[in-house]
Amino acid sequence: MPNPNPPPRRGSLLLLLPIALILLALAALFAWVGGWFGNHQLTPQKMMDFAQKSGTQAPGFRRAHSKGVCFAGTFTPTPEAAGLSKARAFSQPAIAVIGRFSASSNNPYAPDGASPVRGMAVQLKTDDGQEWRIAMNSFPFFAAATPQAFQAMNEAGKPDPATGKPDPAKMKAVLAAHPEIAAFQAWAKTAPRSDSLGSTRFNGVNAFRLTDAKGVDRMVRWSMRPRTAFVAMTPEQLKAADADFLIADLDQRLAAGPLVWDMVVQLAEAGDPITDPSKAWPDTRKETTIGTLTLAHAEPQATGPCRDLNFDPLILPVGIAGSDDPILHARSAAYSVSFNRREREISTGKSAYPVVPAAQNGSAK
Repeated sequence: MPNPNPPPRRGSLLLLLPIALILLALAALFAWVGGWFGNHQLTPQKMMDFAQKSGTQAPGFRRAHSKGVCFAGTFTPTPEAAGLSKARAFSQPAIAVIGRFSASSNNPYAPDGASPVRGMAVQLKTDDGQEWRIAMNSFPFFAAATPQAFQAMNEAGKPDPATGKPDPAKMKAVLAAHPEIAAFQAWAKTAPRSDSLGSTRFNGVNAFRLTDAKGVDRMVRWSMRPRTAFVAMTPEQLKAADADFLIADLDQRLAAGPLVWDMVVQLAEAGDPITDPSKAWPDTRKETTIGTLTLAHAEPQATGPCRDLNFDPLILPVGIAGSDDPILHARSAAYSVSFNRREREISTGKSAYPVVPAAQNGSAK
């Protein structure tokens, strides 16, 4: 009769060892990604914590680019687009879009002329259920090459409570460690401010991979280029401008007719910095217009369909993929943290926003 409690076979514990090692490795990986030990100390939570403590953060609003306005319109691809990517967005005749214009501050009440940085975000949903979310800004390149450098820049720029101004020694140390930041600071000091969102060019400074129907990959960066002529504001105009002049101008222009941008991709060549958004690609790189964005309507973000949208730049359709750019992946993670925090504030009544059911405001999460 067999023994109901046989002794463990020799070597059975050794058979479990590989499984234990795999579990340990996975735990270590998650710990590293979470920033729980080692040199990888910066996490999306820490980035959003800092954003909340600096400036004038308001509950229920995005932790960055808090001030904004929703818009709606249509994206129409060009025939050339389908030759670069098999994404349905480039073969469907036209796609309804929801989007958002924004200012760079985390203060939702900041004057529109306070910064030269303006943002555009777009959501496209194709007829096969796929989504493509795009996040762009008016700067030609990003402020830093890594999330750690960007965070160091922000922390060094925080005013000292004793003086009300940033400590120049801290910024000097950051610039010594991350010299690419100086180029962005120079741009920010001299960049002209357009008199309208409708005449602003928006750039995607991160690289993405387009894959065509034959499986050929191409690395690109994209931009939205306005058909409305750029007009720079004078210092006197900026000083006299109303705090919400960009939104008022947008409403006025849309009342007269749609606003149009051409979406253009710049194709990378060998040696171009694919994973460093702080470096622009040469203007000599080949460019292709892949679509047209036509805006027909705008409305306040408090009740508009863009309010509850997370414009995560890594929500991508088949045929488009993100690069290994660390800034791109940090943006995706930070946007998620920001989204969860503000939605919690809205749903619990802690926000300045009115609580509007998703079915009423047309939001999509």
